[in-house]
Amino acid sequence: MTDLSGETRRTLMGVSTATLTTALFKRGFRNVFLQGLGRLAPGPNMVGFAYTLRYIPAREDLDVLASFADRENPQRKGVEECPAGAIFVIDSRGDASAASAGCILAARLQARGCAGLVTDGGFRDSPEIADLGMPAFHQRPSAPTNLTKHHAVALNEPIACGGVSVFPGDTLVGDSEGVVCIPAHLTVEVAAEAAEMTVFEDYVMEMVKGGASSYGLYPPTGATTMDEFRAWRQVNGR
Repeated sequence: MTDLSGETRRTLMGVSTATLTTALFKRGFRNVFLQGLGRLAPGPNMVGFAYTLRYIPAREDLDVLASFADRENPQRKGVEECPAGAIFVIDSRGDASAASAGCILAARLQARGCAGLVTDGGFRDSPEIADLGMPAFHQRPSAPTNLTKHHAVALNEPIACGGVSVFPGDTLVGDSEGVVCIPAHLTVEVAAEAAEMTVFEDYVMEMVKGGASSYGLYPPTGATTMDEFRAWRQVNGR
């Protein structure tokens, strides 16, 4: 698990998931963007390390309202143990026909200092979760209780979420486009490269808006382009 309390976290707060997926693609990682998820409310980037919960299909003799009182219920236990700075990531098998969690559990996670909430299913009380201000991503709103479709079985072990393998301690970054998962051991170098890429992309955008052709500029194909970029960077203090 990467320490995200310092410079790396600040760096990831300023880069997009699009840029991060390109940096990971350069390293051979093609499947890192959690598919089908949307953010409940706009805001700054979500950055944190993964703390995971896995659901399997519900079973009628086990998934009853009384099960919520069990302190070993993995959903409730996970909410009470999720560390500050973590992102609570729920494997709901892509099934949004029942809620993965609701606003009370989301509020508890926020109070514990968690950095976000992610599921490939749906949330109930989604307007209230959006109002909390904590970053939250899901497939779509879903009012029915999780017990109707989901049985919580495991905490903080590898899961699938949005078609992506998520291991405990991996770094998650979310923005208005969605969520990307960065393998923990690559976080520092990917963050640094993405920051450099972002500066160059800002330069390219300014040039293109000013009428420049993208040919030879993006990607750069000559020394002249890079010389001009370095000059622009110096002038702009980037």
